[in-house]
Amino acid sequence: MSLVRLSTDSGIATVTLDRPDKRNALSPELITGLEEALATIAENDSIRVMVLAGEGKSFCAGMDLRGVLDDAAKMAGMLHGLSRAMRSIRRLAIPTIAQVQGAAVGGGCGLAVVCDYAISHPDAKLGYPEVELGVCPAVVAPWLIRRLGAGRARGLLLAGGTMSGDAALEIGLVDELVARDDLASHTAAFATKLAKGGQQALAVTKHWLNELEDSLVDPPFERAAQISADVIAGDEAQQRLQAIFGTS
Repeated sequence: MSLVRLSTDSGIATVTLDRPDKRNALSPELITGLEEALATIAENDSIRVMVLAGEGKSFCAGMDLRGVLDDAAKMAGMLHGLSRAMRSIRRLAIPTIAQVQGAAVGGGCGLAVVCDYAISHPDAKLGYPEVELGVCPAVVAPWLIRRLGAGRARGLLLAGGTMSGDAALEIGLVDELVARDDLASHTAAFATKLAKGGQQALAVTKHWLNELEDSLVDPPFERAAQISADVIAGDEAQQRLQAIFGTS
């Protein structure tokens, strides 16, 4: 059973992370499902907009470290898979919208930031607490720098922690806030508006923007994933994570 649902309606594709019992935490299976859904969208010329959403109370709680804590190879595979998925989102030839209905933490916040738009509500929780866990947020850092600028991204990643939707809007982490009950309908209306744009014009504009921000070159993103993997495999991160998760 896939942990990611893909549905289409009137040219709008909705990709839903569907692991609500684990707050849509990123497991190897979920990341694989996300990559497969994104590949399907990329091959379908009839899709004009993508919405990325989460099932249940959380958008995405970040990496599910508990299941791979003692397996360095699997951990590295997850990080490289997340990096590929984020690049795939950015490189889609259509506008992408993150519908952040709940917590978007760590890699989950990275998924929201890599989309062209992020819409949330005032009480959502967003942020990057990696350093508090002894983990390096290298995978998300390139995309946060592109969104907020290097100075603001530096401050956010080094301080760690999370923030409210209101604070996220103030610093530019999200583009818009609406009432929680109105989020789905508002996102759908915005997606419908975007879908009316010229298909070639949007595709060329997105590709040009990606060229301007150097999002089309793979090696830096692959190195970022390996940096994160190396840090998680180190003694400091392992000691902290073992203490948190209570494994032996």
